[in-house]
Amino acid sequence: MNSPGSDFRKTNRRKKLVLFAAAVCVVALGFAIAVRARRSPVQSAATDIVANVAVPFRFVAYGDARFHDPHDTDAANPPVRQALAKAVAEAKPAFICFTGDIVYRGSDDDDWKVFDRETSVWREKEIPVFPALGNHELYGNLQTALSNYFHRFPDLHESRYYSVRAANALILVLDSSLDELSGPQSQWLANKLDNIPAGVDFVFLMLHHPPYTSSAPGIMHEGHTARPQELSLAKQLEDRQAHTQARFVVFAGHVHNYERHEHGGVTYFVSGGAGAHAYPIHRAPNDPYQSKEINYHYLLVEVDREQVSITMNRLQLINGKEVWTQPDSVKIAAPAAASATAGGKP
Repeated sequence: MNSPGSDFRKTNRRKKLVLFAAAVCVVALGFAIAVRARRSPVQSAATDIVANVAVPFRFVAYGDARFHDPHDTDAANPPVRQALAKAVAEAKPAFICFTGDIVYRGSDDDDWKVFDRETSVWREKEIPVFPALGNHELYGNLQTALSNYFHRFPDLHESRYYSVRAANALILVLDSSLDELSGPQSQWLANKLDNIPAGVDFVFLMLHHPPYTSSAPGIMHEGHTARPQELSLAKQLEDRQAHTQARFVVFAGHVHNYERHEHGGVTYFVSGGAGAHAYPIHRAPNDPYQSKEINYHYLLVEVDREQVSITMNRLQLINGKEVWTQPDSVKIAAPAAASATAGGKP
């Protein structure tokens, strides 16, 4: 029979072992949290970029190129992608706004090398690129993917969302992999919209996922519907537009075609025709732009005082020959200018 002292010593040893095991678990958990934090970088401050332009100026907006092995035609249409990249350079824009899905797989170094090669003319002509993160930029190992992304765009200073001031325009670039209306990005966006600088006629918002689209899954293609968070963002913009002296214009991608929508004084463009395989859209009857075609394209945005002109430049490759058309174009006035034209008070 064990003595009372022996039982006490055994119980004491068990308690020490339990406490030691708990301490090990706490240390391990802390280490795991630290590792996850390093692998999922949190943005502490957003970069504010100033573009060296004067009114009038022009820029290009488009997205969904999926730069990738040109021998792999499943991910994209390489000849179209290459022709568009060349045409964008020839348009001589002050800068390029890219609505996401630049590469096919963000963690793939080879995909980024294809991007480097096929867009080398942009760097030769010293055309800045202001991108929005798409879902394909985040594919694979997140740390590697973001490292590849920020290496190509050092002016972002590792900001996943940021602003660009360009003469009488303010561009707010959002990361739609994060909820746009919660957390630090939401606070940053609200502050920017509450404090639009004097002299800004247009606020261009750029993100990957579209607030409005007539695309739908299950009809001839995979399709994409608008997500609740982007629909909520649109409502916020439309509520603000009624009492804002700058016009809101939204550029998105994700849907591999072209769309234009108008709601609450805000014009929304879907520009996802940069080379990822385009598909037809069964458009709603009230859509301002009607087309049963696929639309590989880029948007030429021409900014003047109190007015912006946006033209869709559509590319078809027919027997290897480039055929360009401009099937849609729209002029958008700043609210004060539109009010004056209508006979109202600015």
